[in-house]
Amino acid sequence: MSLLLSNDDGIHAPGLRALCDVLQGQYPWVVIAPDRDKSGVSNCLTLDRPLQATHLDAQRITVDGTPTDCVHLGTSGIFMDEPQRVISGINYGANLGDDVLYSGTVAAAMEGRFLQKVAMAVSLVVTEYDREVSPERFRTAADICLRLLEFVDTLSFPPRTVLNINVPDLPPEQIRGIRCTALGQRLRGENPISTRNPRGKTLYWIGRAGGPVDRVPGTDFHAVEHGFVSITPLHADMGSRVAIDTLSAALDSAPNLLDIKLS
Repeated sequence: MSLLLSNDDGIHAPGLRALCDVLQGQYPWVVIAPDRDKSGVSNCLTLDRPLQATHLDAQRITVDGTPTDCVHLGTSGIFMDEPQRVISGINYGANLGDDVLYSGTVAAAMEGRFLQKVAMAVSLVVTEYDREVSPERFRTAADICLRLLEFVDTLSFPPRTVLNINVPDLPPEQIRGIRCTALGQRLRGENPISTRNPRGKTLYWIGRAGGPVDRVPGTDFHAVEHGFVSITPLHADMGSRVAIDTLSAALDSAPNLLDIKLS
């Protein structure tokens, strides 16, 4: 099974390095990752300029673009034969609940949704961003990813599925197991913070993400907080079946809607 590895923390991130170390000798892989931190860029493609790719060695390529750019290039046949699976990570920080809407880690995996095998986004749920994370914690997350690779291949998933995996920042002996979860929900994020640069221009920092509002059993927040690895199957189809049915019924009952004269 050939793998394309990527991330949103950049080519030199410790989580990506741990993933490469664990997979070395187990599966053939190539890394195509951003040349710098691209967290929070979601599914952004760079369309206003050409991309520059730099070959660091036989297995690693860095791109001056987004995580989605990297996987898009990697699955196009330019640098390698089409891989069978994309693994994105290991991200420094959680991708729980509403985080998946913004996550470059999840976006990189989502760009691999057309491949033969289900894509995986892997994150280490670091809660204190001002401290250095032990390499052993990234290694634990990488080991879990390796174990899951063979397991998920015994299962059948709908096309365009992505597995969003969040690993607690715990020693391996304290991780209680693995749970399949639904996405929880976050509170609204904090307001932007304004500041001024030395020339007097007003600038804005995006505020911190909101805390979890949904910690009920079965959600990713609940699983991780109780020491379990969370796996949430995601799908590229963002359509709401309930809302589609509601709107369809309403439109069927108002066939002359466009005949309404606006005053």
